[in-house]
This record gives sequence, C-alpha cells and structure tokens, in this order.
Amino acid sequence: MDEPRPPASSRIIGVDLARGVALIGMVATHVYPAFTDTATDHPAISPAFTIAAGRAAAAFAVLAGVALVLSTRRRSAAQAQLSVFLRALGIGVIGLALAYADSGIAVILVYYALLFVLVLPLLRADVPVLVTVAVLAMVAVPVISHTVRDDLPVSDLSSPTFADLSQPGPLLAKLTLTGVYPALAWLGYLCAGMAVAHADLRSRVVAVRLFAGGLLLAVVASGTSWLLLGPLGGGDHLADPATVPGVGNLPQGWFIDSGLYGTTPTDSAWWLAVDTPHSTTPLDLAHTTGTALALLGLALLVARIPLTRPITAVGAMTLTFYTLHVVVMSTHALPTDPTWSYVLQILVALAAATAWQLTGRRGPAEAAVSVLPRAARLLRSPRGASVSLGQRT
Repeated sequence: MDEPRPPASSRIIGVDLARGVALIGMVATHVYPAFTDTATDHPAISPAFTIAAGRAAAAFAVLAGVALVLSTRRRSAAQAQLSVFLRALGIGVIGLALAYADSGIAVILVYYALLFVLVLPLLRADVPVLVTVAVLAMVAVPVISHTVRDDLPVSDLSSPTFADLSQPGPLLAKLTLTGVYPALAWLGYLCAGMAVAHADLRSRVVAVRLFAGGLLLAVVASGTSWLLLGPLGGGDHLADPATVPGVGNLPQGWFIDSGLYGTTPTDSAWWLAVDTPHSTTPLDLAHTTGTALALLGLALLVARIPLTRPITAVGAMTLTFYTLHVVVMSTHALPTDPTWSYVLQILVALAAATAWQLTGRRGPAEAAVSVLPRAARLLRSPRGASVSLGQRT
C-alpha cells in the first residue's frame, strides 16, 4: 500500500486513482455484512460484496507491483532492493501492531511485507520472466497448496501479531500458504503488476488495452468456473458444508457465494474450480487479476477528470487511511447502520486526503515507513544527500 513517492511531475495519477477506488471498495467489504438477510437458507449477497469482495484486495496487490517498478526503476538494483526491503520492515511492523486492534478485520499488511521481500530478486526482471512467475504462482501454487495444506499447521482468521514471531514455523506457513492472503499465490498479483509497469502507462492505447484485456480475462475466468461447476458437474462434489477455523460450519453455498478466507477445503479437487472471492484458486486469481487490470486501465483513462481528484488524493496515501480505518473500526464508535458508517468514513477520508495533498507531503504512515530507506540512502551516498532532501516529499 506504500511505495517510494517520486517527484510530482513523474507520478502517474491514474495509479493513485485506481488505488483510491480499491481502498473505497475494501472499506465497503469491511463495513457491510456479506449477506443482506441471513434468516433464509439462500440469503442475498450484499451489493458491496458482489462488487468488491476479493477484487479490492487483489487490485491493491497488482497496483503494488506497478508501483514497485515505477518507483525504483531509476535506482541501481542494490539500492532498489534495500529500499523495498526496509519499507517491507516498516509495513510489517505496522501490520503486527494493528493486529491488536479489535477491528474484526484480517489485516493484510504483514502479508504485504512478505510479498515485498519475495519480489526483491525480480525488481529488475524483464516482462517474460515476470509473466512466467505470475502464471506459475496463480496456477501451480494453489494446486500444490491444495495437496500439502493438510500436513501444515492449522491456520485461523486472526491477524499475525508480535507474539507470533516466537513461532516462526506456523507463522511462515500461515503467511505463505494457509492464511487469508497466502503470499506464494499472491506473488502472482505483484508480478502481473510489475509486468504491466513496463508498458507506457501514459498511453491511452495501453490504458484501453488494459481495460479491455482485463475485462476479457475476468469474464473468461468466471465463465470457466461456471462451466466446470455447472454443466460439467463439479459443483455436485462440493455438497458438504465447508469448515473454516474460527468460523465453523455454514450452510452449503454460503462460502461459495460470498467468499472464502484465503484457502479452500481440501476434501475435493473440484474446489480448485471455484472463483469465489478469497478462495485463492487459479480461476479466482485470474478473475481478480483481470478486474484489477481493468480498473487500472479505466483509472488511467479518466484520471484527469477533476471530480476524481479527491479519490486520487486518497490513493496517494492508502497506507495511512487503511491504518486509520482499522483503528476506527476497532473503536466501535461508528454508527451501527453500515451505510452511515461507510459514508462517514469515506467522506472524511476524501476531505482529509484532499486537504493533506495541498501540503505536498507524504501521508503520515507513508512518511513513517520511508524513514529507514531515506536514512539508508543518505548513509550510502552523503554527497547526494542535499539532492535527496531537496526532492518533493
């Protein structure tokens, strides 16, 4: 959610706009319930989940990959790797701290920190390599995970805390394969974004291709899932209720319709054919990659429209607003009506981000995680300190 901030003249605001939209979608999934009516056997999925569940989080990951390339391409490989690694440490510390907030949110930041570490060797990789890694992560990792998860420590929905550092084995299994945002599979999102960042994102032709190609990928993935589970009979093998540690058993169809929690049950290989949000199957990963690319393409096309500027401002400091959102949700001081709670949070974020942008400074959380990378640059290149400090922050 954070990346080194380049000078304003080189910043591609469409990326910020897409991030802002993703944050607005993610907040919606945290505020609104998954179902509008749980009194029936087949409750309706809420509009917020229908639109944003799984897609918002995936968009963040894809856009993080875009930002990693854009923000480090003018640095040497060693400088880029050190900067990203130090930022990963900062993001990880914030994530571990946020886990103590009673927000009911599965905090993603520690998973992000590990993702940034995993892509360090790929920061200078060319597009074919990035695409290959993305495909392997999205296709092979879910299959491998499906076969080995029964032999790994059982995970739950809790967010990693500092206390979990004392048990590195279970923590690593959770972060890589069994948790809500399994990093080995999610590596595909970052690599897809990194590959896209090598294109000319200021070109309208590229933006249109991202929009159209992303939509096509999303539709094909969902269509394939429907074909496998419906006409080809795969859904008949998923009749037993799914069990999720920390949640328990829910009526058949609830998980499939609304979303899983990072992994699928392992009782049938047909689970790999679902495209349910947060199921981390090949088709889920392909669908959400497609929607993320389509969002980026659309954002690049409309980013200059004045009405989008408040959302762009939010997108320039998503780490700050994500952190505040988790903290605010833990206070339980928000209106009980989800619509009022959601509208209040979004309006405050839009107003605060627009005002903060006038200062020309990074968001507070973004500035905090940039302290170590900036210090490292100054220590490594004292003669360049005046130039570095003179850049707009």
